[in-house]
Amino acid sequence: MAKIPATILVFVIAVLETSAAAGFRSPESLIRNVYAYYGDRSSDLSSGLPRDTAAARQFFDPGLQAAWVSLTKEPYDFFVQSATWKLGAISIAILRKQFDKTYVAVAFENNGRAVTLNFIVVNGPDGWLIADVESPHDSLRMFLSHYRN
Repeated sequence: MAKIPATILVFVIAVLETSAAAGFRSPESLIRNVYAYYGDRSSDLSSGLPRDTAAARQFFDPGLQAAWVSLTKEPYDFFVQSATWKLGAISIAILRKQFDKTYVAVAFENNGRAVTLNFIVVNGPDGWLIADVESPHDSLRMFLSHYRN
């Protein structure tokens, strides 16, 4: 009988680890977690969104994951629209929900310059993931394909 509770416990832990590996519970939490990586560069957790497989799986839909990991020589960080950053308060607003996509406007100041981005996020089986991000000049998908190594 002791094997049954132990087996259930192992199964529950495996499910929780899988759920934690990708996606977020809301579009707002997804975006807050992206920008949590943009601190003062005093630690690895504040040096921009990592370009590793784990981060790609956690933040991006499958169509963007490989492109995110393969980029190593970009001229600036797309999420802050600059090579350097000192971010002000971040404003997050849901613009619209359309079928399987939600459009989220993000605005902040980076070194005193206003930045606006529109995140296109999708809610998959593991939670919310980034499908694309639009800046006034291009999109994350175009940026990644242009600077792919």
